Amino acid sequence: MPTTNEKLAASLSVLKQIQDRGVSVFQASALPELTRVHRERLVRANFLKAVIPGWYMANNPADDAGDSTLWYASMEAFVSAYANARFGSEWEVNPEFSLLRHSGYTSIGMQIVIHATNANNQLLQLPHGCSVFLYQVKRRASTARRVPSASGLLLIPVSEALVRVGASFFEKQPLAAQIAMRQVDLTDLISALLAGGHSVIGGRMAGALRAVGRDDDASQLVATLKAADYVVSESNPFERPLVAISGRRNESPYVQRIQAMWAAMRSAVVDRFADIPAQAPRDVDALIDDISARYVADAYHSLSIEGYRVNASLIEKVRNGNWSPLTHPEDKETQEAMAAKGYAETHKRIRDLIRQVVTASDNPAEALRRDFFQWYVTLFSPSVAAGILKPADLAGYRSSQVFIRNALHVPLGPEAVRDCMPALFDLLVAEEHPGVRAVLGHFIFVFIHPYMDGNGRLSRFLMNCMLTTGGYPWTIVTVQSRRLYLAALEQASTYGNIVPFADLIGGLVASQAAQPLERITQRPESGEWTAPPVAAGL
Repeated sequence: MPTTNEKLAASLSVLKQIQDRGVSVFQASALPELTRVHRERLVRANFLKAVIPGWYMANNPADDAGDSTLWYASMEAFVSAYANARFGSEWEVNPEFSLLRHSGYTSIGMQIVIHATNANNQLLQLPHGCSVFLYQVKRRASTARRVPSASGLLLIPVSEALVRVGASFFEKQPLAAQIAMRQVDLTDLISALLAGGHSVIGGRMAGALRAVGRDDDASQLVATLKAADYVVSESNPFERPLVAISGRRNESPYVQRIQAMWAAMRSAVVDRFADIPAQAPRDVDALIDDISARYVADAYHSLSIEGYRVNASLIEKVRNGNWSPLTHPEDKETQEAMAAKGYAETHKRIRDLIRQVVTASDNPAEALRRDFFQWYVTLFSPSVAAGILKPADLAGYRSSQVFIRNALHVPLGPEAVRDCMPALFDLLVAEEHPGVRAVLGHFIFVFIHPYMDGNGRLSRFLMNCMLTTGGYPWTIVTVQSRRLYLAALEQASTYGNIVPFADLIGGLVASQAAQPLERITQRPESGEWTAPPVAAGL
């Protein structure tokens, strides 16, 4: 007779076959192989979790009950599967959310609105405070022209969505509206306007085109509508002047988004650094000595923020060259030791780069652009040497999606990473203020999240490279500020509010300029301190 473990293993084999087909959220009745016995067994073992009655999602039993990461990663797939089961192909998400996604907005939508003729204006409550509203519309979904997202959501095309949103969208979501107006095809937009007899909306579209710098297109739109006997009165729907977005209109919406964020956020950072004096570094040896003196505290706090169990002894052992997989085989399999060794080697590489920049008076951002790719390689090469990672893991930018633990912000897709990293370096090179280079360079790097791991450490290295070459001290984001640090990054990423992050970093720079941190600060008196788990991939 099979044991309890053998029965669970059999159920897990069935779940694995389902997941191997790319299915993570499903309706139980659609999968006859997942019998009631298998389903109940997996739910009891916490490998399956109910979403709504009859619908389940795969779950990691090791996760905390309050961890929203897996749900946020699965929410849009659930909504897509549910809508398909309920309405077939006759549905689409509302025009507002369609435009957000078309404009490169990646954060989780706490409520997704589905438009369908067979909907019943029903609100479905979902896990972690999320919901989906099934909104009944008279018109059938434009099935021929919908744009499926990576998660399967059926988006309304940009031109049609712009015609269908109200004027309030331009006030509440000016960045998304600006990017959409920059990228919309003029012929498609005019066709959508003519098809619906939208003279008032035509005036709004003409004013919006002119506001984003498409004067010729605005004039052509007005002339075409008037030729069709429409009465058009231009009106600018944007409440405030728009930030300048450089580059081509048809450039990636993700690139346009980070360019606009940089332009909109930089003044808040400049204001925060106004009372923090910067000193042009003259004695390069003194500067490097100061950075080196801060190393142990920096490594402790930076690695502890990531969730590694690190102590001062290990840091010193690595720093002094007294650790290696050969001489200390007991350390070979520990991620902590690999992280500490990679951190030490990367720190040294960055000190060498800072010395070079200050000595030669180079543009620090240009030097960063040339050297940065090797930072990631240096950070993780000890893990490759020890056999923990494969050599292919050093290849570079990630090739799959990542999610940040309990955060609404979802990092960019892998294809967008390759567009946005060069754009980030362009922004850094063009920026003159070292405080802005440091704060926004850190933030935008984490916003993009280009690697599967190490993004937090690399972003703080980037920040300090820009700070020290600009006359500020090497600054440590402390373990004690971790909660505020992650919350501030979430505010900037999801809500576009950079002020909390600028305040946090500016405050740390000012305080540590006056008094460097001790090696270990505010550490519990008894026992070894262990950092709590950190965002996946940070």
